Order: sequence, then structure tokens, then C-alpha cells
Amino acid sequence: MTHYDYIVIGAGSAGCVVANRLTEDSDTTVLLLEAGNPDTKPEIFIPAECVNLLGTEVDWGYFSEPEPYLNNRKSFSSHGKVLGGSSSINFMFYVRGNHHDYDHWQSLGNPGWSYQDVLPYFKKSEHQQRGASEFHGVDGELSVTDPISPNVVSQRFIDAAVARGYDYNPDFNGTQQEGVGLFQYTVKDGKRHSTAAAFLVPILQRPNLTVTTSALVTRVLFEGTRALGVEYLHEGMLHQVRVNREVILSAGAFDSPKLLMLSGIGDAAQLQALGISVVADLPGVGQNLQDHLLIPVAYQATQDLHPASTSSIAEAGFFWHSEGDTEVAPDLQFLFGPNLFVPPGYARSDWAFSGAISLNRLQNVGSISLRSSDPKEPPMFRMNYLQSETDVQKAVAAIKLMRQLFHTSFFDEFRGAEIAPGDEVQSDEALVAYIRNAASTSWHVVGTCKMGTDSMAVVDPELRVHGVEGLRVVDASIMPTITAGNTNAPTIMIGEKGADLIKAERGRRGNVERSKETASTSLSH
Repeated sequence: MTHYDYIVIGAGSAGCVVANRLTEDSDTTVLLLEAGNPDTKPEIFIPAECVNLLGTEVDWGYFSEPEPYLNNRKSFSSHGKVLGGSSSINFMFYVRGNHHDYDHWQSLGNPGWSYQDVLPYFKKSEHQQRGASEFHGVDGELSVTDPISPNVVSQRFIDAAVARGYDYNPDFNGTQQEGVGLFQYTVKDGKRHSTAAAFLVPILQRPNLTVTTSALVTRVLFEGTRALGVEYLHEGMLHQVRVNREVILSAGAFDSPKLLMLSGIGDAAQLQALGISVVADLPGVGQNLQDHLLIPVAYQATQDLHPASTSSIAEAGFFWHSEGDTEVAPDLQFLFGPNLFVPPGYARSDWAFSGAISLNRLQNVGSISLRSSDPKEPPMFRMNYLQSETDVQKAVAAIKLMRQLFHTSFFDEFRGAEIAPGDEVQSDEALVAYIRNAASTSWHVVGTCKMGTDSMAVVDPELRVHGVEGLRVVDASIMPTITAGNTNAPTIMIGEKGADLIKAERGRRGNVERSKETASTSLSH
């Protein structure tokens, strides 16, 4: 049976980074398993085509259970099924989150995860168009660039917010996150720069790296509580492969907990009810499901806005503390672009502009569980969006602010009829009804294998799964709380830091082994 030093499950935003960093040592062998296909779909590389990737063969296209606070609608949630994972189908925003996010992680009992601890990992990955600085790096693999030709209405959105007294912010990833400005993208030479393009394609010739696509991992193999390898389906055949050191789960916030449960790690009673033998009773697996919620405000344009093919669906952004408390991360994020950003189609339109409101600190959490013991079945989950009346009222206030910005003189020459919520939707009661009918995911699902030391934690601060050996989770699922803003950049950072933690563990074990050899040699003489 084939053996590798490490097996990485999932070639997504974190997995590609982990595979790259571990194979920098030519003596370290890595098998990278990806359930999706190679990233050959042409639309992947055209930034403006991002909306047309949703629900296609490169997207797992999961649906929630009926959401009780969204009028029992099922929420559609995209999740990349392709090399690069969600970084190959997302909207390419490079947003790290807020300094407070990471300091909060550390305060929850996760040493080494403060903002000052993680900043070097953000900088390590980054090739920043604007050059090196206290907050940015230029030696990394990931291209981070400004919009090539931002639309005139995107600048008008910024002007409108500044005119109303909000700060202009040229860098959401710098000194502060608050304020209004242009987003940066993970784009290189006008094309999407996914983690596959940045971290995987340049190293495919490394002899110590094996990449297998269309490989659906069915379970992690254990001897007692020690991970020995994995089992996976490939081309209709079931394969088993062994690991010398560690199995690393980087399958994302939906599929990492799913795979843990299929492997016998989770709530013991639930696993036993499905006929799954329990390896470790960890009731937190699949719990703590968090996301941001998106609500559109859209207008017809009175002229052709000619959105650029090199741009994402939004160009300008605005981070706002609706409660005025700057000692925590902003609770609201606005995204703006010259497009019709209204679900379910999210269609591009030259004759529309939209703002999307993202509630960044929802009060609710959801959970993920197994439908059955069949690994081909999608996970079962419910988000519980808008369970909190506080969140509902924040959304109402945010729509009112967005409308105020769109009705400033800066938009007079562009503003047509309101498409969503619609001119007839004015009262608070009508706005609440609109929100419950129109709100949808921001595709920022995290938290289901949370990091910590409490009874509901799944991994420790070094990302090792509690109760077992030789198994880690390195992806967005380890976040104890969601970051303020888009989650791809934080997930890449987790990949960088996770790889260093794995290397450090190998170094410690190597030192112990050498010490034992030295002691044995001394005794023999």
C-alpha cells in the first residue's frame, strides 16, 4: 500500500497553501486529494464571470434545510468543487477582517492567534500591487491588486458616503477597516488568481507532491485513536492510502465536519444512531456554524454603465459600526457595483447598479449534521439566519442608509427606478417582510470545527483534533468566531499558519527521535 508523509484532503483556499509549504522540503511527500476536477473551465479565470459559476459543475451547490426565519426558504450556498476550491468560484475580494477579530480569538483561549501573530502570515502569502509596507508583503505567491478600471458609479458611491461624513479608507487591510473605499481583488494580469493558480500550478512538477482530482474521500482510517490514512473513491474504485505523519482536513466548513463524522468523530449518540463506530466523542463537530447574511438594494441605471470584464460584481465597499462601538469589529459591510446583484440570478446588467448589505456579526449560529452514513450524500444544515430581532433591525437601518446614499446628488444622473426592495416598500414592517424574503448567504460559512479548549472545541490552538492523534483541520471551519468581511483571505492565512504548525510539530518529533537515538547510542557504549 502506498504511503505518504502527509495527506491533505481538499485542494481549496487552505489546502493548496498547505500542500505548497509542506513540499518545500524535498524529503516530505504529500498526497493532495480533491473531490472536484481540474480548474479548466474558462469562466473561472474571467473575473466578471464569477456569478455564472454559481450552481455549475464546479460548485457543490448545497441547500440548507428550510430556514424558519426566512419564511422557510431553503438557502442556497456555493462551495467550490474544483482545484482552488471556493477561491476558484468566489468574487475575489481580498479582505482580511478586523484586528479585533484575531485578538478576540486569542482571548477565547487560543494563544498565537492574535492580530500581531497572524499578520506575518497574511504578508507571507501576498504579492501586493501597491508595494511592501507595515501591513503588506510583496514576496508571496498570491497577487492582490486594485480594480483595473473602476466604474464611475463606484466612485460616486464613495463620494456619497464621504459627503455624509464617513471616513474614506484607501486600504481595508491596513491601519483600520472602517470607512468607504475600493476593494482589492485576488486578480493577476486581469485574470482570477485562485490558490490553485498561485500555490499549486507552480509546484506541480515537485516529485514529492501527488495531486489526485475527482477523489471523494469517504473516511479517515484509524487504529484506535491514531489516524493511519484515508479511504477515497476515484474512477468508480475504492482506494486506501496510508500516512506516515498526519492527515490534514482542508475540505471547508461544510465537508470537514462531514468527513470527521463519517470517520467516527462527533457527537457519539448521533453517530451511533447512524451505525458509525465512535472514535472520539466530540459534540462540537458541526456546531458553531456561522455566516454573513446578504440583502440587496438595487436600481435601474439611466445609462449603459459598461461594467469591466476584469472586475468582480462589486468594486466599492463600506464597513460601518451601526452601534458606534469601535472597540469591536464593524457589524455591517456594504458592497457596491455596476451590476444587478439580486438573487437568485445575480445577473450582470449594464443598466443597473446595486448595493449589497452584509450583516457581519449575526447573533445566531447554525449546525451541520449527516443525513446518513453515505459519503455521497450532502450534509444537512440549518443557519438560523435572522433568529435575532436585533439583526433584523440592523438590516432595516442598513437599507435606509443605502437608500440615502443612492438618493444623494452623486447618483442623480444614473438613478432610475428602484428594483429592490422597490419604491412601494417603505414602512419598517414592509422592509422586514422584504428582508425575510430576499436575504441570502454571503458564502462565508465558517466555524464548524472550532478552535479552542472548551467542551465544544474540535481542534486545539495548533489545529490538532481533540481526542485523536495524527489528524488536523486547517481551513475556515476552525474559526471560533467569524471575521468581519469576506473570508477567503483569512482562510489562506489559516493555511499558512497551519503549515508552520505542522512543520514545527515535525521538528519537535525529530528532535525527540534524535535524542532517543543519542541516548541509545550512549547506553550501548
